[in-house]
Amino acid sequence: MSNKVLIAVVGPTAIGKTALGILLAQHFDTEIISADSRQFFKEMKIGTAVPSDEELEAVQHHFIQHKSIFDPYSVGDFEKEALTLLNSLFQEKDIVVMVGGSGLYVDAVIRGLDEFPEVNPKLRESLNQELQEKGLEHLQKELKSRDPEYYKRVDLDNPHRLIRALEVSIAANRPYSSFLSQNRPKRPFKHLYVGLEAPREVVYERINARVDQMMELGLLEEVRALHPHKHLNALQTVGYKELFEYLDGHCSLDVAISEIKKNTRRFAKRQLTWLRKNDNILWIDHKTNEELILKKLNKQLKALNHAQR
Repeated sequence: MSNKVLIAVVGPTAIGKTALGILLAQHFDTEIISADSRQFFKEMKIGTAVPSDEELEAVQHHFIQHKSIFDPYSVGDFEKEALTLLNSLFQEKDIVVMVGGSGLYVDAVIRGLDEFPEVNPKLRESLNQELQEKGLEHLQKELKSRDPEYYKRVDLDNPHRLIRALEVSIAANRPYSSFLSQNRPKRPFKHLYVGLEAPREVVYERINARVDQMMELGLLEEVRALHPHKHLNALQTVGYKELFEYLDGHCSLDVAISEIKKNTRRFAKRQLTWLRKNDNILWIDHKTNEELILKKLNKQLKALNHAQR
């Protein structure tokens, strides 16, 4: 499959990745693999900005709302399933498009996952207990102390990621980041990263507008229905945890909405921090017209095929 190419559309949240992914998939007559870990769960539609019914009908999407919040699902599970699907799609397609705001999941498919030492389950239980008793900020400080490098790029609002990094750091007595980017498997396909970018103030404006739209679409009702399950890992994410705070009487609705916007902006900043470490991304301004995008991309694809012959 050396002539096959996976195009990964990346960028901060609310920048327009879904629209670009659909444009590329239609142009190359192919399908889309979603690598947005928040959109995997069928109970979480509004708060994760799942593509609309019209967008899902425009192009065949995979890994959208295919799991339940009650099902354990790891990045390793996604990597295996995505590679199996790619092997199948590449039987008929020369190009497949992957769209995602979860950098770890995108990189897992393209570069492979790192190998980590075995961790005693009791250590994980202990860290989960600390989370319950001392809160997320305690784990954040602990990670900053043990692994300042990973602290700068991890999603600090994701307790699962924090606990994973801490358990490895503690078990191995060395930073979690020291295990990253070791021996990576060679994939049987080529890849191309395409990144959408915009000035920070534009990204923030788009985020604020999207949150307002989510509220209009019924995000509060969606969260209210999930409130009995707020302890589940899948729900420890922006847009849900802030409204859980409101439903628990800890803040007003206006404050909760303001917190969603603030935390989403912080999330976008961490996404960009992750992406800026990748020197192989073809960055395109979010206002670029479709014709110019396709022209730039086709030029990049030709260069990719020529360089790897």
